[in-house]
Amino acid sequence: MSDTHNPPIQHGPGQRVEQGIPVNGAAPAMPDTSTPPAAKPGVKKRWLYLILVVMFLFVLMPYLFWQATWFGKPLNDAQMAQAFADTQHPRNAQHALSQIADHMENPDPAVRATAKPWYPQAIAAASSSESALRSTAAWIMGKDPGVPEFHETLQKLLADSDPMVQRNAALSLVRFGDVSGHDMIVAMLKPWVQTAPVEGKLSVRLTPGETVSVGTLIGRIETAAGKVEIRTKMPGTLDQWTVKDGTPVIANQPIAQLDPAADVVLNALAALYFVGHTDDIPTITPYLRGITGMPLSVSQQATLTLNAIHTRADMPATAKP
Repeated sequence: MSDTHNPPIQHGPGQRVEQGIPVNGAAPAMPDTSTPPAAKPGVKKRWLYLILVVMFLFVLMPYLFWQATWFGKPLNDAQMAQAFADTQHPRNAQHALSQIADHMENPDPAVRATAKPWYPQAIAAASSSESALRSTAAWIMGKDPGVPEFHETLQKLLADSDPMVQRNAALSLVRFGDVSGHDMIVAMLKPWVQTAPVEGKLSVRLTPGETVSVGTLIGRIETAAGKVEIRTKMPGTLDQWTVKDGTPVIANQPIAQLDPAADVVLNALAALYFVGHTDDIPTITPYLRGITGMPLSVSQQATLTLNAIHTRADMPATAKP
């Protein structure tokens, strides 16, 4: 068997090897049988500490992310005031608005009363430059239909530039007995058409069937000045690209179609239970059947909504609400 550790000995002309010893009398190198030096005790401990630190970070980072994104952490009055005053971090104000909503829905009248002092901040948030704050403000205003200022603000938000704000305003107006957002609610049951933000060449990122949230990057538009991102404005499922990848497009051209998310459909059906009419039946009927990706609660709510619409249609005009 060849020695894989030491290179073979090269012999010159006339040189003989007897029992592993060259003729010139030079002895071959003997293998090193000495014991290798023991590792320093501190080395193993340092590795152990490093492993423990890494494991701790694996636990800590998700916790910090959860703390930063979870709106369930209670805020005291000072923290609420600070959150609304912090214009650099709108998510803090969104957290405060979420707490107001929780208090508004609390069964304890004393807790509900603690939300009222913050109503002016909720109205102010409806004028924020951040669409997420306007959307949240529109959502919570429907929880107290006894406030005229909320009603007036919601009517203005129906014309907001962001479709999510428009939809939340339309849903909240139903609580006021206001049907001015009816058409917007019906549209929530239909596919959403995504348009190109600018002129350029389309570069798709997602494939049909993938789930998206508000702000999900689904593709880009390649322009002479660089790439412009295409982000969804609605939650749902990418149904199809209506323009092929690599095709030139113009600004505001329809390029994709998204099916609505289950919670969007549920909210729309629940609102139409109160304000729907017979013209809405063709749009609601498909949800009676089991649709892929939709929970059973959708078909159940569709049944309830259609029954309510038929009941109202059969009522004498003077008896309708």
